[in-house]
Amino acid sequence: MAIQVAQLKALPRSEKGSRANHRLRKAGFVPAVVYGHKQAVIPVKVPRRELVGHLAGGAHVFDLDIEGTSEKVLVKEVQYDHLGAEILHVDFTRVSLDETVRVTVPLVLRGEPKGAAEGGVLTQVISELEIECRVLEIPDVIRHNISEMKLDDVLHIKDIALPPGVRCLQDGELIVATLREAQELVPAAAAATEEAGPAEPEVIGRKAAEEGEAEEAGQQEKSEKKE
Repeated sequence: MAIQVAQLKALPRSEKGSRANHRLRKAGFVPAVVYGHKQAVIPVKVPRRELVGHLAGGAHVFDLDIEGTSEKVLVKEVQYDHLGAEILHVDFTRVSLDETVRVTVPLVLRGEPKGAAEGGVLTQVISELEIECRVLEIPDVIRHNISEMKLDDVLHIKDIALPPGVRCLQDGELIVATLREAQELVPAAAAATEEAGPAEPEVIGRKAAEEGEAEEAGQQEKSEKKE
């Protein structure tokens, strides 16, 4: 199901820089910019709570109200803090509802694989898809049923059923998920020991004996020179 255009109010922001942005965030706003379509870049601020709610619901396209002026925009980039918890900044790009865009959407695998009954463990390698489609056809998420996967099956991008009008931009041979039998892991230390082979037993006194032999040989050599 294609997403709907979300409504969001924005206010112009004149102050820039890290300190000004920090004050905005403390006041409940997220700094953002609007650009594209060969028009001026507009620095704005948007309410954090409303923005987070829309993004959590899978929104990509917004009808951004900037003091009474409406802008159709697409979320181009969302910057988070180092914990991935707080939104620090958002880039919006202007769009027309009939134009084709490139976006990234979540990929969700649904169902219980047949091979799970035989001890198969599912490993999902790719959790997002890079797609191209018209603005109003952007899906909030792409779901794929994996209930038919058997033990040792491999799911590729080319196997994913895409909604009408949506094209994936990634290589179709890329692996999305595998269903393999669980293997007992060998502890790293034990594995390293096995690879290195058994350690040579230390012979007590070997070093001292070797040093003694070397010293004796040196003395013998000096004696021969004197002769």
